[in-house]
Amino acid sequence: MLYLANDHAGYSLKEELVKYLKKHNIEYDDLGSYSAERTDFPQYAKLLSEKVASSPDNRGVLICGTGIGMSIAANRNPKIRAALCKNVKTARLSRQHNDANVLVLAGRSTCKFRAKRILATFLSTDTLGGIYAERMREIDN
Repeated sequence: MLYLANDHAGYSLKEELVKYLKKHNIEYDDLGSYSAERTDFPQYAKLLSEKVASSPDNRGVLICGTGIGMSIAANRNPKIRAALCKNVKTARLSRQHNDANVLVLAGRSTCKFRAKRILATFLSTDTLGGIYAERMREIDN
Protein backbone atom coordinates (compact mmCIF):
# COMPACT_ATOMS: atom_id res chain seq x y z
CA MET A 1 0.00 0.00 0.00
CA LEU A 2 1.10 3.56 -0.68
CA TYR A 3 0.39 6.02 2.14
CA LEU A 4 0.36 9.81 1.80
CA ALA A 5 0.58 12.40 4.57
CA ASN A 6 1.30 16.10 4.77
CA ASP A 7 1.14 19.17 6.92
CA HIS A 8 -0.44 22.46 5.86
CA ALA A 9 2.57 23.45 3.74
CA GLY A 10 2.39 20.19 1.83
CA TYR A 11 -1.35 20.08 1.25
CA SER A 12 -1.41 21.68 -2.20
CA LEU A 13 1.35 19.45 -3.59
CA LYS A 14 -0.27 16.34 -2.11
CA GLU A 15 -3.51 17.17 -3.88
CA GLU A 16 -1.61 17.29 -7.18
CA LEU A 17 -0.04 13.90 -6.46
CA VAL A 18 -3.46 12.46 -5.63
CA LYS A 19 -4.65 13.50 -9.10
CA TYR A 20 -1.63 11.74 -10.60
CA LEU A 21 -2.24 8.55 -8.59
CA LYS A 22 -5.91 8.47 -9.58
CA LYS A 23 -5.07 9.02 -13.25
CA HIS A 24 -2.65 6.08 -13.18
CA ASN A 25 -4.91 3.85 -11.06
CA ILE A 26 -2.40 3.61 -8.24
CA GLU A 27 -3.99 2.59 -4.97
CA TYR A 28 -3.20 4.83 -2.00
CA ASP A 29 -4.42 5.82 1.43
CA ASP A 30 -4.47 9.55 2.26
CA LEU A 31 -3.75 10.00 5.98
CA GLY A 32 -4.16 13.81 5.97
CA SER A 33 -4.00 16.61 6.54
CA TYR A 34 -7.01 17.48 4.45
CA SER A 35 -6.64 21.27 4.21
CA ALA A 36 -4.13 24.10 4.22
CA GLU A 37 -5.05 24.98 7.82
CA ARG A 38 -2.07 24.94 10.19
CA THR A 39 -1.09 21.49 11.41
CA ASP A 40 1.93 19.95 13.12
CA PHE A 41 4.00 17.70 10.88
CA PRO A 42 5.28 15.24 13.54
CA GLN A 43 1.87 13.63 14.05
CA TYR A 44 1.52 12.93 10.32
CA ALA A 45 5.08 11.63 10.01
CA LYS A 46 4.51 9.28 12.94
CA LEU A 47 1.16 8.01 11.63
CA LEU A 48 2.54 7.34 8.15
CA SER A 49 5.71 5.73 9.53
CA GLU A 50 3.69 3.29 11.62
CA LYS A 51 1.59 2.32 8.58
CA VAL A 52 4.61 1.89 6.28
CA ALA A 53 6.54 -0.07 8.91
CA SER A 54 3.70 -2.59 9.26
CA SER A 55 4.65 -4.35 5.99
CA PRO A 56 7.82 -4.46 3.86
CA ASP A 57 5.64 -3.94 0.77
CA ASN A 58 4.33 -0.58 1.97
CA ARG A 59 5.65 2.77 0.75
CA GLY A 60 4.95 6.31 1.84
CA VAL A 61 5.07 9.91 0.71
CA LEU A 62 5.43 12.74 3.21
CA ILE A 63 5.21 16.41 2.29
CA CYS A 64 5.92 19.47 4.41
CA GLY A 65 7.31 22.91 3.61
CA THR A 66 11.00 21.99 3.26
CA GLY A 67 10.77 18.23 3.65
CA ILE A 68 13.39 18.37 6.39
CA GLY A 69 11.05 18.15 9.38
CA MET A 70 9.15 15.21 7.93
CA SER A 71 12.44 13.45 7.13
CA ILE A 72 13.73 13.85 10.66
CA ALA A 73 10.46 12.77 12.26
CA ALA A 74 9.91 9.75 10.00
CA ASN A 75 13.45 8.46 10.42
CA ARG A 76 12.90 8.17 14.17
CA ASN A 77 11.14 4.89 13.39
CA PRO A 78 13.86 2.22 12.96
CA LYS A 79 11.93 0.54 10.12
CA ILE A 80 11.72 3.72 8.07
CA ARG A 81 14.23 4.92 5.51
CA ALA A 82 12.82 8.31 4.53
CA ALA A 83 14.60 10.19 1.76
CA LEU A 84 14.13 13.85 0.92
CA CYS A 85 14.31 13.90 -2.87
CA LYS A 86 14.68 17.07 -4.93
CA ASN A 87 14.90 15.45 -8.38
CA VAL A 88 14.47 12.20 -10.32
CA LYS A 89 18.10 11.17 -9.81
CA THR A 90 17.92 11.32 -6.03
CA ALA A 91 14.59 9.47 -6.07
CA ARG A 92 16.10 6.68 -8.18
CA LEU A 93 19.24 6.43 -6.05
CA SER A 94 17.27 6.53 -2.80
CA ARG A 95 15.52 3.34 -3.90
CA GLN A 96 18.46 1.63 -5.62
CA HIS A 97 21.14 2.29 -3.02
CA ASN A 98 19.22 2.92 0.20
CA ASP A 99 16.00 0.93 -0.26
CA ALA A 100 14.09 4.02 0.89
CA ASN A 101 10.51 3.21 1.77
CA VAL A 102 9.33 6.80 2.29
CA LEU A 103 9.69 9.61 -0.21
CA VAL A 104 9.78 13.08 1.30
CA LEU A 105 9.01 16.16 -0.77
CA ALA A 106 9.35 19.89 -0.11
CA GLY A 107 5.93 21.40 -0.68
CA ARG A 108 7.19 24.96 -0.87
CA SER A 109 9.94 24.39 -3.43
CA THR A 110 8.99 21.38 -5.56
CA CYS A 111 6.79 22.14 -8.55
CA LYS A 112 3.95 19.74 -9.28
CA PHE A 113 5.47 18.57 -12.57
CA ARG A 114 8.79 17.65 -10.97
CA ALA A 115 7.02 16.08 -7.99
CA LYS A 116 5.04 13.76 -10.26
CA ARG A 117 8.21 12.65 -12.04
CA ILE A 118 9.97 12.11 -8.72
CA LEU A 119 7.03 10.06 -7.42
CA ALA A 120 6.85 7.95 -10.60
CA THR A 121 10.56 7.21 -10.35
CA PHE A 122 10.35 6.37 -6.65
CA LEU A 123 7.48 3.95 -7.22
CA SER A 124 9.03 2.23 -10.25
CA THR A 125 12.58 1.74 -8.98
CA ASP A 126 13.78 -1.34 -7.11
CA THR A 127 16.71 -1.70 -4.76
CA LEU A 128 19.95 -3.06 -6.20
CA GLY A 129 20.76 -5.20 -3.15
CA GLY A 130 24.35 -6.46 -2.94
CA ILE A 131 26.74 -4.05 -1.30
CA TYR A 132 23.90 -1.58 -0.83
CA ALA A 133 21.94 -4.09 1.23
CA GLU A 134 25.07 -4.74 3.27
CA ARG A 135 25.32 -1.02 4.03
CA MET A 136 21.70 -0.90 5.12
CA ARG A 137 22.38 -3.80 7.49
CA GLU A 138 25.32 -1.82 8.94
CA ILE A 139 22.95 1.06 9.70
CA ASP A 140 20.58 -1.34 11.46
CA ASN A 141 23.33 -2.79 13.69
